[in-house]
Amino acid sequence: MDDAVALLLAFSARDAFDLLGVTTVAGNVNSTLTAHNACVVRALAEREDVPVFAGAGRPLLVAPVEAGHFHGANGLGDLSFPAPKKGPESANAIAFLADTLSKATPKSISIAVLGPLTNIALALRANPASALGVREIVIMGGARSEGGNITASAEFNIYADPHAAAVVYSSGLPIVALGLDATHQVRTDPARMARLEALNSVRARAACQLLRFGERVERTLAQREGAPLHDPAVIAYLLAPELFDTQTARIDVETDSPLTRGHTAVDFRLEAPSATRWATRVRADGVFDLLERRLA
Repeated sequence: MDDAVALLLAFSARDAFDLLGVTTVAGNVNSTLTAHNACVVRALAEREDVPVFAGAGRPLLVAPVEAGHFHGANGLGDLSFPAPKKGPESANAIAFLADTLSKATPKSISIAVLGPLTNIALALRANPASALGVREIVIMGGARSEGGNITASAEFNIYADPHAAAVVYSSGLPIVALGLDATHQVRTDPARMARLEALNSVRARAACQLLRFGERVERTLAQREGAPLHDPAVIAYLLAPELFDTQTARIDVETDSPLTRGHTAVDFRLEAPSATRWATRVRADGVFDLLERRLA
């Protein structure tokens, strides 16, 4: 659900982003549904100019894991939205990423990662020259002091494909990681939701439906108030990085232990230079101000 809100925010930023494409991957629900849902959100936002590419249907090595209990069986909170008239492109997401990045002006493309890192890892392996086109990779994934949300120590996106995450985090590419330590700071509350629900755009109404469902799930399954805006934080960072405090870190991903699979070992004690930054603080009111302005 928060992936959909993130896409609505990105689609609303015509003046800030030249969106080259949306790539989908198996994650909270299967890859067929994630591709369909991306097209649903694209239609809601009236952004059929942006192509959608379906990607990997399973993680690199581990069995797929889904989270329908949190996001609804259809991946959009079991909410009903109009069927899209346009579907995904015929090209595969991995081929699209590898081709687009390898042919781009060096360090010119930002990648916003809202799910498991399978597509990115496969694109880097398929064409190592893909790395040349990357300006930065902004990832929603991982946890340090906050603890995990699928196991005691692992966040879902990293847990779902820890081997892909290990490939990307060890790539040496510039990375900004927005883990649960940061995204749990950005939560809905009555005042914030009242402002969003006062907006009269299709995008705002859809976002409010999704966030209200998220609030109910968070209250029922996690015994917490307020829906965290995990993935919208990625788009907010790209639009307004001044809303985030980050610290240079080394991040290693646990791939071997069944007990701590997907754990992100975030170490600020550096023995060598690192191009990875870990988000420690978010100005949540600023993120909601941004969401309100864009969805209006």
